[in-house]
Parts: sequence; C-alpha cells; structure tokens
Amino acid sequence: MAEWTREDVAARFAEAADTGRRLPRVRVQGYFNLWPAFAREAWEAYPDDEPDDRPFPPSPQAIERMLETMRWVQWLEVAERHVVWMRARRCGWREIAMRSACCTRTAQRHWQRAIQVVTDRLNENPVVVA
Repeated sequence: MAEWTREDVAARFAEAADTGRRLPRVRVQGYFNLWPAFAREAWEAYPDDEPDDRPFPPSPQAIERMLETMRWVQWLEVAERHVVWMRARRCGWREIAMRSACCTRTAQRHWQRAIQVVTDRLNENPVVVA
C-alpha cells in the first residue's frame, strides 16, 4: 500500500475489532467436566453462558493484521484509544460522547484527530507487508 488514508486506517481498526470478536474464548487450562452431556429443554438453556451462534474463527492473515493494528494503538493517548476502539466496534457517537464526557461533535473530532495521528505516522515510516 503506497499511501495510507484515514478511511484505510478506520477500516483496518474496524476489521481488527471484528477479528478480535471472532477469536475463541479464553478458557482456564487443566479443568474438565466428567458429567455426561445431556439435551436441555429450551427454558433450561436460558442462563447458558455460551450462545450457539459463534462466528467462524478469523483467518491467520486477519489475526496478523489485527496484531499490526494493535501496535498502532500505542501511538495514541489512552482517551484516544478508547474513542477509536469504541468506534471500531460500531458504537454510536452518543455512547462514545457519554463515555468520553463530551458532546458528540467533540467525540467525532477526537476520533478524527486520532485516526489522523495514526495515518501520519504510517505515512512517514512506510511498513513493508510481506
């Protein structure tokens, strides 16, 4: 990629958030259950912690792109990180503004500035992707 744009960076953050959501859950190693599995009634399965509709796991290339994007976050301040990741997870501007304790337009400006910081940093030191 010759030149990064703000749209490219925002899309990469959104892809990283989606990839992180599709990763398998972390489990404590070493514990197992000896009880046999049995079919539950619909009303018994309500408090189940694991929903049946798990998304497909991400590809190794998507995980590599996510890890690269996670390194970009280190260039931002903590408040900017929160705004960028909330927007990447497709949170609404009102929710982001409430979390940031500012108005909606200010939250949008913070997000634009953070994306511009990452874009400028990527364009000054081009990253060679194999």
